[in-house]
Amino acid sequence: MDTHAFEGPVGVMGTGAVGGYYGAMLARAGVPVVFIGRPAQVARLRDDGLRLQTAAWDERQRVTASDEPTALAPCRLVLVCVKSGDTEAAAAQLAPVLAPGTVVLSLQNGVDNAERLAAALPACTVAPAVVYVAAELAAPDHVRHHGRGELVLARWAARGGVPTAEAVQALCARAGVPVQLAEDVRAALWSKLVLNCAYNALSAITRLPYGRLVQGAGVGEVMRDVVAECQAVAAAAGVVLPDPWPAVERIAATMPGQYSSTAQDLMRGKPSEIEHLNGHVVRLGERLGVPVPVNRTLLALVRLIESPPPGAAAAGTRAG
Repeated sequence: MDTHAFEGPVGVMGTGAVGGYYGAMLARAGVPVVFIGRPAQVARLRDDGLRLQTAAWDERQRVTASDEPTALAPCRLVLVCVKSGDTEAAAAQLAPVLAPGTVVLSLQNGVDNAERLAAALPACTVAPAVVYVAAELAAPDHVRHHGRGELVLARWAARGGVPTAEAVQALCARAGVPVQLAEDVRAALWSKLVLNCAYNALSAITRLPYGRLVQGAGVGEVMRDVVAECQAVAAAAGVVLPDPWPAVERIAATMPGQYSSTAQDLMRGKPSEIEHLNGHVVRLGERLGVPVPVNRTLLALVRLIESPPPGAAAAGTRAG
């Protein structure tokens, strides 16, 4: 196979903000895309297509959509975009469907999703991708893009018939999606985790977008504490990170109107990925003997918002 060519449909497992954005970008470039979503969403996608709204255009793409993962059987490239808590369930659905050698990319938050997918999909080529995009699912068939959109993609060993990382990079370039290839993506995954830990919980607790959040008194100091704890845990785990603070500051400047995915989940009454963000840092810190009090506090607060103790609302009413 030509390493700089890719043919055939691309699958998207999980048509949320991330899956919808990258799938729509590929579809807009003429790439056949198969979206997997829930039945109600699939009905909308089949009837009306997928709307992608950006600062530059607002268009609908006619797409193929199904609520059955078996529709991904012809795909040799599958983007897994489900929530981190659904990784094992998605892998179990994909395992009997995907052909050996299918490239499966984890476009998910957290640092261990690709490992979890690979454990359940041993015949596939599984790799992590670090995602930098500000997007939201404004409606089941409507993705609103707020900024950025680049990927950092792990390289994988080339073997007969398997699309290479360079081929996927070229495919994404056709769609206007910048992709950087990394020999060792672990540091990039951790760098993204630091960003998520700095912003996600605070945006969710305050229900503020990044630009307004960072203007709050004392918020910058809290974020620096979160970042320092994450750096300490990463170092104890053998991961050497470049100074993450410039990237943390850049997020608020480049995505001022973006609410974190955790905030979006809580505002919609859905489970968040906090256990795979600050929660991952807390558990790993405990295991490695690294104190993480600020991350633990943010984790506890988001957990309370997600699942208030029984009777909490009534008690609050009585206290008036």
